[in-house]
Amino acid sequence: MRPNNPKTYSLALSGWGFWIGALAIGIVLSKIGLGWMVAALLVLLVFLLSLPILVLLGVRWWLRRTIATDTCPICNFQSEAIEGSRFSCPSCGEPLYVADGQFFRQTARGVVEVDYIDEGEFS
Repeated sequence: MRPNNPKTYSLALSGWGFWIGALAIGIVLSKIGLGWMVAALLVLLVFLLSLPILVLLGVRWWLRRTIATDTCPICNFQSEAIEGSRFSCPSCGEPLYVADGQFFRQTARGVVEVDYIDEGEFS
């Protein structure tokens, strides 16, 4: 304790200073006839706070329309792919493409694909 210093008291409003100041500015602006500006700022604040939710809902809607879930026509393995893309089945390796939410073979029906081995390599 310091005997030569008078006692001082302070009120600590840690974290509340910004909100009290913002409220005071809002009250002053509304009293001098700038209530429309306060309302516009509140609308902007609500919009900015709801923007991430709107973006998330938009991305989910877009993904639901873009990603197709179907089964492979060869091995009946269920997988997902982007609409209009070409890919290989993760189970059997069959080349497939996606059209109208369904998987189709890239080769014609009845075509048997074989691997060619050159006999000259083993001579």
